[in-house]
Amino acid sequence: MMWKPPRSADVGSLTGSAGAATVYTVLAHCLSSERAEIPSELLCWLILPILFRSAHAHAKRHCGDDSKSSKAVLPSNTKQAVEPAPSSASLWIVAIGVVAVSIYKAECKRFITFLPLVSPILLAVQQYALRSEPASDPLLQPTAHSRISAFAFDTIPGTLAAGLLSTLVLSGGDLRASALSIVPVIAMLVVYAALEHGSTTERTGFFPRLEVQRSILPLAFRVFILLAVCLAIDTALFGFRTAHVPTTIALGIAKALSWYFTARAANDASWRIAPAIGTFSIASTRDPFTQPTETRALSNIAVSLLSLASVSHMTPQTSRTRSTLWILALVSLGPYLTNVIAIAAARSAAQSFAGHSHKHPVEILSRAGDAKFENLLKTQSQNYTEAHDEYRRRYGLEPPPGFEAWYEFAAVNESPVIDDFDSIFDAVSPFLALSGEEFGKVMRDVYDAPGSDLWLCSFSNARAETHCEHPYRTFDRHIAASFNSRLQGFNGGPIPDMQFIVNHLDEPRVLVPPTGTRDGGRGDALRNGRFDLKNMSGRPVHLEIVKYCESQELPLSHDEGMTEAISSSNQIYGLPFISHPSSATDLCRQPEKSALHGLVARPQSFRLIEGLVPVLSTGSLSTMGDILFPSPAYLEPEFIYDERHDVEWPEKRNDVYWAGSSTGGLASDERWMNYQRQRFVALAQNLQKPEKQEHVYLRHVDGVVERVKSSFLNSRLYDVAFTRIFQCERRQCRDQKSYFEAKSWADKDEALRSRLVFDLDGNGISGRYYKLLASRSVPLKQTLLREWHDERLVPWVHYVPVSLGMEELPELVTYLTTTEAGQQRAQQIAEQGRDWYSKAFREVDFAVYSSRLMLELARLQDPDRQALGKVTRPTP
Repeated sequence: MMWKPPRSADVGSLTGSAGAATVYTVLAHCLSSERAEIPSELLCWLILPILFRSAHAHAKRHCGDDSKSSKAVLPSNTKQAVEPAPSSASLWIVAIGVVAVSIYKAECKRFITFLPLVSPILLAVQQYALRSEPASDPLLQPTAHSRISAFAFDTIPGTLAAGLLSTLVLSGGDLRASALSIVPVIAMLVVYAALEHGSTTERTGFFPRLEVQRSILPLAFRVFILLAVCLAIDTALFGFRTAHVPTTIALGIAKALSWYFTARAANDASWRIAPAIGTFSIASTRDPFTQPTETRALSNIAVSLLSLASVSHMTPQTSRTRSTLWILALVSLGPYLTNVIAIAAARSAAQSFAGHSHKHPVEILSRAGDAKFENLLKTQSQNYTEAHDEYRRRYGLEPPPGFEAWYEFAAVNESPVIDDFDSIFDAVSPFLALSGEEFGKVMRDVYDAPGSDLWLCSFSNARAETHCEHPYRTFDRHIAASFNSRLQGFNGGPIPDMQFIVNHLDEPRVLVPPTGTRDGGRGDALRNGRFDLKNMSGRPVHLEIVKYCESQELPLSHDEGMTEAISSSNQIYGLPFISHPSSATDLCRQPEKSALHGLVARPQSFRLIEGLVPVLSTGSLSTMGDILFPSPAYLEPEFIYDERHDVEWPEKRNDVYWAGSSTGGLASDERWMNYQRQRFVALAQNLQKPEKQEHVYLRHVDGVVERVKSSFLNSRLYDVAFTRIFQCERRQCRDQKSYFEAKSWADKDEALRSRLVFDLDGNGISGRYYKLLASRSVPLKQTLLREWHDERLVPWVHYVPVSLGMEELPELVTYLTTTEAGQQRAQQIAEQGRDWYSKAFREVDFAVYSSRLMLELARLQDPDRQALGKVTRPTP
């Protein structure tokens, strides 16, 4: 029994071939995926010959007269019937065009941004190369409406204007990011021009000519061969890509039916209907739940309606049939209205804290932060005697030589921080167990070690200049320039001639074994001048950097204990709002966080030095022993704040902004989806399917704060995208480029136009942090790295901390952008952070920190200094 082919009436008797083609094209677009693209295309071109031949045979059997049935399938005029078969060249040209489009969809994106431009170009080809004119519908009498439609869809200026507008909308205004889609557009143009040429009686010698029904078998054979070759090459280069088999089969069938009904519709109208249908399928299925702005969401609907109007205009049917085609507008309008309702419901629910904002975690933590910051300011020493005594109280030692001169420098320049430099002492105190001579020898040895990739810097007291040298590099990443800038004016001052070692890489370097480790004395040996250098680039490092956790003491400071008590009250809400950043970044306390950060999971570069070695780095992990100094990156022009490019708070967009590259770890397997930047962009772009994502929001109901789980995320509150995807193997780069909605470029000051600005680690610390801190926006900071400034920045006062897992981020953003109390708190934090930056992050404040660090390092390398043994800080 011969299979009965589908007829347009099976999809909708009123919409005909054009409606059926549109339905199946939309279905194909919804099912499409990069992994399934080529296999489904192979299946499609296996089905198409059977579909066309079965349809033709079915029509002949039921109608008995081929001349009558031809219109029901794909009519061929008498002249065409006696023409010879199409040339082999035409078949190969069309086949190559079809395959080129499929390869683009498989490798780049599922949709072709410049597709709307095919229609006006094809119209020009029709009029000037094929010498044919758009057919007019004899059933319609000329009216003002029909004249407008004719201009918009039947003239080159009208179709070009519509095509340019649609292309601009589909690209999101970023045409450069979509430039590569010009290639499949050219391929589609060749294919449709050849098919249009085959449907006319005129012949143009230089144009390929193909009539789809008569040539389907040889064409499908060539397409299948080319696709099979491409699939083999793809598998050889990237490995076998698994795809969901039922979805791939359904996609192949949908593609075949889309081609079949599009050919029928084109036979009644023109092949220009194909790009119009394709544009509708793209625009109507753009998920409104992922659009960052309302304008983008509405623009997609406008393009879908415009392309549907074009399809309707080119369909020569009764007015009733044409009007019912507009039922398909619900494809785009339905999800948009659902999204609007969901946004309105979320905003309404967020108002449950109105009048009870003091119970929200943001307000609780902000009040605690205010108290901590006030205590920080009022407890600083007011004279040298107090500063000297405070140093002895904190560290149990005399200050280093030159400390009095350092204090005078800090006091004269009104440094708001005099005593809180614990990070310096904690980093340098282990080296007091070495003598000055041993310390100097360790520096020379590690610098000379092959593959150490370290800079040896020398400071001259007479000139107050720093010079850095490297075994083979010439560019020091502005290390010397940063110290020269921060220590200028110290010539002849308290800092003697000295040397220090600086890390060239973004990632931290040093793992210091604790004393008394049970490893046969190896740990103690590594603390006494010996070290191991291990290149772990591109490998998981978690087990290596946490192996001494059991030997480390984990005391709670007074402030940490206070804020942890606060956080314990927030745990009833089930969201990890950060009360103390040092605890949140402690890998010993939270080992499960290791998989959530690329630096720990699989760093791009990681040359670990295990031993008691003094290396200066811009950032360090909680378990590592790098000595922290202010990053030279903060001095680079792109990271310098310029008030002229900032805007006032009321003029800023009420959303979160971030744009950057996919650094942070090496993507060499599927675990890249767990890296910090990839997880953040995926969350903000709403890329996970609703059934696979679950967000938690807080609601105040009857005096009680409740947790509400929902798959909804308001994408209008996030403007987030990658601008560059790299640091990945070939296959992982391709997967990320197809998964994320990337931008080709972003203005370096674009973040300043949003109220909330996100900042997170890359391979190392983020160089843009100070720019955001100095602005009128609120920095939302996520980091696993410690920096020199941690002691002078108070969370919830100067910035908003975000946990590595980001479970609290949807609620946090909703509160800060949607509620009145949240917006007020956000503005207050922005103002406080900006004010504190102007007082505590001046160039002289960098000099205060750097000079104190130099004094500590100078004491360590004093050749006359004897080893002190183990030094521990007194209990507060």
